[in-house]
Amino acid sequence: MSFFKDRNCYMKNYNLSFKEKWSGFNWYLLIAICLVIGISLGVLYSIGGGSWSPWASKQTVRFLISLFCLFVLAFLNLRFFMRYAYWIYGIALISLIAVELFGHIGMGAQRWLNLGIMQIQPSECMKIALVLALARYFHGASLEDVRSIKFMIPPALMMLVPVLLILKQPDLGTAMMLVFASMGIFFVVGVQIWKFLLLFLMAACAAPIIWTNLHGYQRKRVLTFLNPESDPLGAGYHIAQSKITLGSGGFWGKGFMQGTQSRLSFIPEKQTDFIFTVLAEEFGLFGGIILYSLYMVIIAYGFIIALKCTNFFGKILAIGLTINFALYVFINMAMVMGLMPVVGVPLPLMSYGGTAMMTLFIGFGLIECVAINKEMVIGRLGSIDDE
Repeated sequence: MSFFKDRNCYMKNYNLSFKEKWSGFNWYLLIAICLVIGISLGVLYSIGGGSWSPWASKQTVRFLISLFCLFVLAFLNLRFFMRYAYWIYGIALISLIAVELFGHIGMGAQRWLNLGIMQIQPSECMKIALVLALARYFHGASLEDVRSIKFMIPPALMMLVPVLLILKQPDLGTAMMLVFASMGIFFVVGVQIWKFLLLFLMAACAAPIIWTNLHGYQRKRVLTFLNPESDPLGAGYHIAQSKITLGSGGFWGKGFMQGTQSRLSFIPEKQTDFIFTVLAEEFGLFGGIILYSLYMVIIAYGFIIALKCTNFFGKILAIGLTINFALYVFINMAMVMGLMPVVGVPLPLMSYGGTAMMTLFIGFGLIECVAINKEMVIGRLGSIDDE
C-alpha cells in the first residue's frame, strides 16, 4: 500500500515559477491528444462529404477553446482544486437536480440545461466533479479508515446520488461510467476485494428489480445485443450496420472519403457514437490500430503521471480521470463491435460534441496540473491553505 506513504507531514509552501511549470508540463501527453483530434477532424471532414461544414469546422473551434482551458487549468496551483473540490461537486449535483426539474429535452431524453447562449450536459461535468470530490475525501484517509464500512458511506453516497439522477434522465452509459470510475478509485485506495464481491452479489440479486425499472428502449437494446438478428431493421439496425461497416474496410481500408456505408448514410449517428466505424471503413484495421495505440499512450501517460505524484490527492485525481477516459474508449469500442449493448457513450476526442469535448480537456488539464505539481507535499493533517 505505497499510496499511503509520506502523508503525515503538513503542507509545505510550494510555489513554482512559470518557467518551472512550463518545463513540468507533459508535452508527450498533449501531442498524443492532438494527434487523435487531428484524426477526428479528418474523419468529420470526410463525413461532411469533403467539407469542413457542418461538423469539422465547429469541432475545430471547440478544440481550440478546450485547449485554452487545458492550459489555464494546468498552470493553476493544485491546492486550488483541492480547496474547492466539494464546491465543484455541489454545483454539478445542483445542475443535475436542475435538469430533473426544468431540463431541456432532446432526442427523447432530458439531459441538457439551456443557458441561453449554450446548452450544457451536467452529467458530463459530474464525471470530473465526482473524481475531484472522491480525491479530496480520500486524501486525508488512512488505510484503516478506508477499511471501515462507516468511513465508506459518504463516498458511496457521493457516487450513488448522481448515478440515480442520471439514470432518471435516462442516461445508462454515463451512469455506468460513474459507477465504474468510482469503483476504480475505491480499489486504488485500498478497499478490500470482498466488499466488491458483496456489491456484485447485491447487484445480481437486484437485477430483476433493475430490469423492470429500465425504459422500454433500454430493455430492447439488451435483448437486441443478445440476439441482433431478432430486429435487424429496428433496434438491431445500429449494431448490424456497424458490424458491416467495420468488416467492409478490411486491413487497409477503402481510402479517405471512399467509405460507401458512411457516404450512403447507412450508419446512424456516424459523427458521434459510431464515428469509429467510419474510420475503420476508410482506413481499415490498420487505422483502428493506430487510433487504439494513441489511446493507450494517453492512458499510459495518465497513470505514469499519477504514480510520479508525491501527494495522495494528485495521485487519486490523475488515476480517477485516467480511468474515466479509459472507460470512454472501452465502452464505445465494445459497443460498436457488438460486445455490449448500445448505451450512447461517445468515442473520446473523436466524436462530435461540445460538452464532452470540454469536459475531456478539463480532465486533461487537471492531469497536467498534477504532472506540474507532482512534487507538492500535502500532508493528511495539514491545512489546504498556504502557510
